[in-house]
Amino acid sequence: MTDKEIALSAVNALKREYPDAICSLTYTDPLQLLIATRLAAQCTDARVNMVTPALFERFKSVDDFAAAEPSEVEEYIKSCGLYKTKAKDIVNMARALKENFGGTVPDSIEELVTLPGIGRKTANLIVGDIFGKSAVVVDTHCIRITSRLGLHNIKDAAKIEKILRNLLPPEESNDFCHRLVLHGRAVCTARKPMCGKCCMNGFCPTALNAE
Repeated sequence: MTDKEIALSAVNALKREYPDAICSLTYTDPLQLLIATRLAAQCTDARVNMVTPALFERFKSVDDFAAAEPSEVEEYIKSCGLYKTKAKDIVNMARALKENFGGTVPDSIEELVTLPGIGRKTANLIVGDIFGKSAVVVDTHCIRITSRLGLHNIKDAAKIEKILRNLLPPEESNDFCHRLVLHGRAVCTARKPMCGKCCMNGFCPTALNAE
């Protein structure tokens, strides 16, 4: 099979296995998703979802976050890890949104990555989930599983994003990445892939070589 055939087979297999491809972070507007995704760096989504209700109750708008002191934001996010850096990024991000984008979350990757603390992974998540554009969210699950599928043998997220954009149908790529997270947690784990119960074991090189 070619890489494109493997990628399309993976899209279809994961779509059948996980029909509901949704982001596991809880949010009600673009700003909340932007902040929740920043908090999720080196932290579980479950932990972030425990922290954000009180945070978003206290800071309800971009103006509230922009007017805050990082030390105040810190008090709400301490359990997320790296909380001092994250608090500073969140406040500076809100100030940059007000200064450069009229207080509105922009809809392009190029604009989003100009915000403090926002890289391509978060930017892709925002343009995909909020604005419905083609997106490739390259997180640890994506890197691991697409490598095991034989689509690359690198760790560079930006290069992997480019590879996957060339292989995946644009309208499928965002949901595909959400499904990789679900599959990575349940079956194709970092510790050991459970190939025997994997929906992709009929074409995945890792599973075929394990037989």
